Amino acid sequence: MQLHRFDNIQAFWLQAQPYLTALEAEHCLLLGIAHTLLSFPERYPRSPYLALVEQSGTIQAVAIRTPPHKLVLSKAQDLSALSLIAQDLYDNQAPLPGICGLVTEVHVFLQVWQALTGQANQVSMQMSIHQLSKVEPITPAPGSLRLATERDRILLLNWFEAFFKEAFPSFEDNIELITDSALQQNSAYLWEDSFPVSFACTSRSLPSAARIGPVFTPLGFRRRGYATTFIAALSQKLLDNGCRSCFLFTDVANPTSNHIYKLIGYRPVCTWLDCSLESVG
Repeated sequence: MQLHRFDNIQAFWLQAQPYLTALEAEHCLLLGIAHTLLSFPERYPRSPYLALVEQSGTIQAVAIRTPPHKLVLSKAQDLSALSLIAQDLYDNQAPLPGICGLVTEVHVFLQVWQALTGQANQVSMQMSIHQLSKVEPITPAPGSLRLATERDRILLLNWFEAFFKEAFPSFEDNIELITDSALQQNSAYLWEDSFPVSFACTSRSLPSAARIGPVFTPLGFRRRGYATTFIAALSQKLLDNGCRSCFLFTDVANPTSNHIYKLIGYRPVCTWLDCSLESVG
């Protein structure tokens, strides 16, 4: 097996695209990141880590990291390919805040990484990737869907910040950059009931698929059916616009969100781990 590291997203995408698109659900986050690097590179101002491992011309695993974020792993055809990725990162003295990926792949990578570095790890969140191909009928809450615009920027800044503080307290990134990128990509949507009560973003990683997330409803507007109706309407809009499937992540430990998405028609496909690495010394 041989590892190839890329400095150019176009060259990486040319090689990795067939492998990643063959498993859209498992790779929906990787596909979304790659799409953003290709179309809106200013979203990630620091140079990304782009690597794949192949054997006899067949890809065995793919990895992407957009600093300061965690490393994201693909499904591995041969788990030993993950050792090459870990060794490459270690040899290049690349500090990692954590790892994201499918359960088996994350566990295997972390075993290798801990042997190399001595770093301990902990699970930040266990998630489930869900897929929808048809929206189920629901009893709708009042309101309507609309695309967020520049006049919503301050609201989105506040809600993005609130979302990450609640869902990912250790998350490090420029909230203004995230917000401006979402507005530039026309990927942020609002649910309005006379005024905005919820927001969500989409990522069109492929012409035939889209990922929804993050989804956030402020505390004062929860348990009114807004999120259920909102995501049902947004999912239907994406399907109507040519997507064959919609994907989203849910926190396995959050029964409310899992129940909501099940009502709409989302079904779990695979389990995903978000793990943080502890500082050494």
